[in-house]
Amino acid sequence: MPKHIRLIFLLFVCSLWSMPKAVHAQALIPHTVQLDTTKLETQGLSLAQEAAQLAQFQQIDLALPRARLATQLAPGNDKVWLLLGGLHLQTKEFDAAIAALQKAQTLNPKNADILFALGSANFQKQNYQASVVNYQTGLQLKPNDPEGLFDLGNAYYMLGRLPDAIAQFNQAVSQDKKFWPAINNIGLIKYEQGDVQGAIKQWQEAVAIDKQAAEPLLALAVAFYNKGDTQQGVSMGEAAIRIDQRYADLDFLKQNLWGTRLLLDTKKFLELPQMQSALEPQETPATEQQPGQ
Repeated sequence: MPKHIRLIFLLFVCSLWSMPKAVHAQALIPHTVQLDTTKLETQGLSLAQEAAQLAQFQQIDLALPRARLATQLAPGNDKVWLLLGGLHLQTKEFDAAIAALQKAQTLNPKNADILFALGSANFQKQNYQASVVNYQTGLQLKPNDPEGLFDLGNAYYMLGRLPDAIAQFNQAVSQDKKFWPAINNIGLIKYEQGDVQGAIKQWQEAVAIDKQAAEPLLALAVAFYNKGDTQQGVSMGEAAIRIDQRYADLDFLKQNLWGTRLLLDTKKFLELPQMQSALEPQETPATEQQPGQ
């Protein structure tokens, strides 16, 4: 699974829907044109709700203009700015994301989710040291957040601070025993360090938690194949590809923090005739015609 994007749109939907309705009735003041700021803010929050719902269905192009307008109508609401920043993260507009998230942080410095989102933006900009600071600050506010601990581990991993990375991954698992991505990433580190058996143990644990987790299953396939267990390796590899063909893309694996050693071994594995055959589009059998009546 992708390692550095937090899916925060459900948070927006829940929080924005639960906001109290504003009272619209006002005394009429003759000959004076007034902007009803309360009504404008309510309209802004309504637009933010629409944007969040569109984002859930990956309709980011439709969500972004609504979110931008929402920040103009409700400029003092940190959740609206957080939503806009999250949408910019989805479109990889990292500078725009950071600007929106910093505005959100100014409005609500105690919101850990803003700091985690800032960490994601800096991580994707490859500013790993800044992302470490963001995640650490967020975890001071929400110390037991498994995703925040996991994200901090990934930032340490990219800085080469491997013992620190493993410590954060283990802490994430201590908070959520089924958080298999952290278990998986410990395996990635162990494989790069030459501890193949230790990596296999981690990936087996991850697959035991989620049998549909294509990533640790493919990593297991590569490890078993390289150990000489050809049949089991190929069988696992075919199963992983059937679950999610994205994991046959080396660039996608690199984005998911697969290291140099594992990538080289995976490249050779994917070039096997059996794996190439598994990647070919499967023909859909023709529907058998029913006899006329």
